Amino acid sequence: QVQLVESGGGLVQPGGSLRLSCAASGSIFRINGIGWYRQAPGKQRELVATITSDGSTNYVDSVKGRFTISRDNAKNTVHLEMNSLKPEDTAVYYCNADGRYLSFSWQNFDSWGQGTQVTVSS
Repeated sequence: QVQLVESGGGLVQPGGSLRLSCAASGSIFRINGIGWYRQAPGKQRELVATITSDGSTNYVDSVKGRFTISRDNAKNTVHLEMNSLKPEDTAVYYCNADGRYLSFSWQNFDSWGQGTQVTVSS
């Protein structure tokens, strides 16, 4: 199995910044796409930002110009730099990754982390 562990959430004032990190562990052969989703109370989970193995990125319109996603392929990690945070960014942020790993034989995986809370409030 592949496990994802997020870190870096917390409470921040509007206009502030946070940096989320997600580390993948296990017998990983390759991570294809990796990224961040979020779920606010009473709302559906939505894509925030993703990055492919070749570095192509995708952002939801509401975070473009404020959030930056990056990945370190050697360390199987992904980061989300969040600037100019707004109260509407408040949510639980989840890391998601898909790829190939070894479990008796090569298998595909699509894993989620447990989530980290981001609260933007004065």
